[in-house]
Amino acid sequence: MPIPHHRRRCNGFTILEMSVVLVIIALIIGAVSVGRDVYRSAVAERISTEFVQGWIIAYDRYVAQVGTVPLDNLANPTGRVRAGSPTPLCDTANTKELRDEMLKRGITLPTGRAEGMESHYVYQDSNGEPQNLQVCFTSVTDWAEPAPGSPPYIGRTRNVMVLNGLTPELANQLDNRIDGRIDARFGRLREATSGAAQYNLTGAVGSPPDDNPWSLDSTATRDGTPDGQSRVMTGYLKMNQ
Repeated sequence: MPIPHHRRRCNGFTILEMSVVLVIIALIIGAVSVGRDVYRSAVAERISTEFVQGWIIAYDRYVAQVGTVPLDNLANPTGRVRAGSPTPLCDTANTKELRDEMLKRGITLPTGRAEGMESHYVYQDSNGEPQNLQVCFTSVTDWAEPAPGSPPYIGRTRNVMVLNGLTPELANQLDNRIDGRIDARFGRLREATSGAAQYNLTGAVGSPPDDNPWSLDSTATRDGTPDGQSRVMTGYLKMNQ
């Protein structure tokens, strides 16, 4: 007995119908990916403008009101954070030294993570895992700057904001926003790595290379799995004072 025409059409999808479905799926995936990138870019912009810039403003106001940098010797100023001590000015689990010093001088602090944790900021890495960004201040004696003659770079004493907990993605985004390019060894924001500090170019020969990437990329995770928590780096942001 012949099968009715309308029942034969229900046996499966045509190649054209399957192609349309695949195109729709591809468009949805593309839209989700673009939306995710836009969201992460907005998060980096908020960290840059509200948190990092907020601490730059707090530091500058401290200098303007006190007349020297945080915890310098007021009787005999050195111009160095904590009078040049190698111990960074930070908030820890046991002390709130940075917070207390700022508030003692009447300085308004960024919101940060919460009240009492203004020097911390929680954000998500590229895999959606939580990360903690912390601000400290210290001085370094070997911040490389151009110099006439040879070598072309010499180390100078500079006060810096220490940014602990930078994922590769956030480091690149902040570097591009602050310096206009991604370069871990030049500009105002640089990477600090133990053993071979990339902010120190004393004795370097020749002109700056075109590309100095940060030491980690987004594939580096703490447990070695592709979707694990990203490994983090430390950045130094040079202050104006």
